[in-house]
Amino acid sequence: MPGRPSASRRTILRGAALTPVAGAALAACSGVGDGGTPARPTAPVELGVDSEVAKGSAKLYRDQNVVVSRAESGALKAFSSICTHAGCPIDKLEGTTLTCSCHGSQFDATTGKVLQVPAAVPLKELSVEDKDGKIVAGPGA
Repeated sequence: MPGRPSASRRTILRGAALTPVAGAALAACSGVGDGGTPARPTAPVELGVDSEVAKGSAKLYRDQNVVVSRAESGALKAFSSICTHAGCPIDKLEGTTLTCSCHGSQFDATTGKVLQVPAAVPLKELSVEDKDGKIVAGPGA
């Protein structure tokens, strides 16, 4: 194009050097936890004792990528704690607000709804129940 300089060799090499870094960042947000942990339970999983989640609060089970909340009525709700924006495992819970460290998306742990973008899709709800004093969540729990 007239009046537009062509890319220098240095610019092209710099771009090529950054490509592996971008690929590594995408792999870090692939939706699989450390050690190949699935993005969410693929079968019912025992999370902990029933008393770990008080009424009006939530607990993040990082190793299983699940967050469980308990309503004032005592009813339990569970959601996958994998961010719906880029698939990163969410590792921060303050009160009942989940925050994804990858891009800052926030979710309500009691409803799964998005509180702050860039995520636009709510967290996936999971079945959850109290079995003999233990919280069990996952598909078909």
